[in-house]
Amino acid sequence: MSPSRRAGSRSGRDQDQLAAAIRRKRRRKRLNRRQRAGRLAAIGVLGTLIALVIAGFTGAAVWMSSCSLNSLRPANVGQNSFVYAADGSLLGSIPAVKNREPVDLTDMSKWVPEATVAIEDRRFWSHGALDYPGIVRALLADVRAGHVVQGGSTITQQLARNLYIKKPSQTFGRKATEACLAIKLARERSKRWILKTYINQVFYGNRAYGIEAAAQTYFSKRARHLTLTEAALLAGLPQAPSVFDPFKRPRDALDRRDEVLRAMLANGYITASRYSAALADRNLHLTPGRLYSRIREPYFFDYVRNQLERQYGVQRVREGGLKVYTTIDPRLQRFALDAIKGVLPDPTDPAAAIVSINPLTGAIRAMTELSPGNPNNQVNFASSARRQPGSTFKAIVLTTAISQGISPSTTYLSAPFTYDPTGTGSCYASPPTAWCPQTYDHSYAGAISIESGTLRSDNTVYARLSLDVGPDNIAAMAKKLGVQTDLRTPEGAYVPSMGLGSRVVTPMDMASVYATLAAGGIYSKPMAIREVILANGQVDKDAHWGQPQRKRVIADWVAAEVVRILGENMTSGTGVGAYFGRTSAGKTGTTDNYADAWFCGFTPGLEATVWIGYPQGEIPMRSVHGIEVSGPTFPATIWKLFMSRVADYAPLPQNFPTSATSPVWRSRTLKYAMSSGYYPSSSYSSGSYSSPQAPQP
Repeated sequence: MSPSRRAGSRSGRDQDQLAAAIRRKRRRKRLNRRQRAGRLAAIGVLGTLIALVIAGFTGAAVWMSSCSLNSLRPANVGQNSFVYAADGSLLGSIPAVKNREPVDLTDMSKWVPEATVAIEDRRFWSHGALDYPGIVRALLADVRAGHVVQGGSTITQQLARNLYIKKPSQTFGRKATEACLAIKLARERSKRWILKTYINQVFYGNRAYGIEAAAQTYFSKRARHLTLTEAALLAGLPQAPSVFDPFKRPRDALDRRDEVLRAMLANGYITASRYSAALADRNLHLTPGRLYSRIREPYFFDYVRNQLERQYGVQRVREGGLKVYTTIDPRLQRFALDAIKGVLPDPTDPAAAIVSINPLTGAIRAMTELSPGNPNNQVNFASSARRQPGSTFKAIVLTTAISQGISPSTTYLSAPFTYDPTGTGSCYASPPTAWCPQTYDHSYAGAISIESGTLRSDNTVYARLSLDVGPDNIAAMAKKLGVQTDLRTPEGAYVPSMGLGSRVVTPMDMASVYATLAAGGIYSKPMAIREVILANGQVDKDAHWGQPQRKRVIADWVAAEVVRILGENMTSGTGVGAYFGRTSAGKTGTTDNYADAWFCGFTPGLEATVWIGYPQGEIPMRSVHGIEVSGPTFPATIWKLFMSRVADYAPLPQNFPTSATSPVWRSRTLKYAMSSGYYPSSSYSSGSYSSPQAPQP
């Protein structure tokens, strides 16, 4: 090698050695800086502890006086409300914003509290409220970072934070307040209470607050039935529910579960063999729950929720932890649905609804509907949808007439009739500008009794009768019997056509009317709720749930006469298709163009109303399974199928109430009874009518 090349080689080595020396020097400086920072941190921690010791009792007194449990209202964490059927089965829950259902420690798997303590606060049972070694460890980390990065919080501190600090933040001031509150909370409450309360309100992800909601959400089971691995999985979620979400991040959830298992082993809660067996199970065994989302009998459920909200307000119903026991019978619900499906099985069929009431108490025993072409229908037709009732409303006109002393044997004219008080109307305009009622089959019987007109469901007889008794009186009677819907026109008037069912009502309205007649003239307010238990375990007696609200609204003899005629209608009138061989009474109803069809009827112990129609509006049902749908057809059949199965569930009483008083008939002028029409030139006029024809079946 030449001298020049050797010199170059030495120069390169010297430069490399110099660079290495410089790097070592820099590393020593960085190490020295970290060591100085560590010493400063240690000095800071030591200084803080010394300062606290020097402050002694005086400093402690000042600090402890800085917070007060009495001056702070616990944050409202809320809890779900639950609704039950008459047999005690769950209909569904009304979930709080924080989906929560508190349970006692004795109602949890033994692994739940053990797993929670192991991973959250392993010295929970031995320290007071603060874990001082944990605080020192966290304080060191916080000082190094210059801000709070580790909590070091015990279960008691976390509970104090969740209960009393509504806007928690990672600051030293908040930590001091949290520690102060924790100490006072530990003085006032037992360890078991603190642990139970913490487990019942901590967030487990996926809207689940508390262990019961978490067990149902992730495993579809009660907290008392959780296995070791399931409890370990749930206990690991509160630290970071979204990070360890078992549904979305199963690997992370499994790693966190294993961490909890190791903590349980270290704390002596499980043996090495049990730990190994649990660790070997790499399946999370998730079964997503539907308890808080599945609703049985949704239409009745919504009806009950509306009543609760009117009584308690929306907020309390959603977060008040109510237990609501209702009047609905799941068996009758099933029979009602079976009856509808048996008659209207096709997806193109119209909708149908049934509401059934106990006449003696007003208890709603069934409320269901089926919309074959619209399974996502959200409208409760049984209680909310307003449709024309057709001839079922004639029972109200008949009750009005009899209560005025008009005998059912009174003669009325069955013939075409025109009511034109303006003198400018026409039956032939489109739409007609005069009221021109006709019979369903366009056949007329001439002079017949009101009773016969009822069995024929003769519109012309009842048009005349409605004018004689007065629309205002019919509306007043409807309200007495149970119609809650306003029967006035938009102009605020009661019109004569109301007597033929031209004003809209709900199936609940009509069920209430017929239940009042079945009870001998005693109205019972429809009752859906038997009992409500508040979150504190006390029965709410102030709201009078489950107490029938009954009132006599018509004389017993009036009700008896109406029921007698409606009973005849089942064997020799329009209701023969509904008769099932038992004591019963009822009336059919069909609206113009077959847009709505009804049957309202009752036995001595149970009333049921059936409605059929298209939810979208008044669409004619002129060809459903090849027939025009009217009251005597599918509604009567559905009613018969339903009542023939449920009659045995309401066996008493066996007979309708007998009247203790005798009928009082009054002689009066009935100017429309034999009239052919009304025009402004005269109060009434007589006229001819076509020869009677045999009614069609």
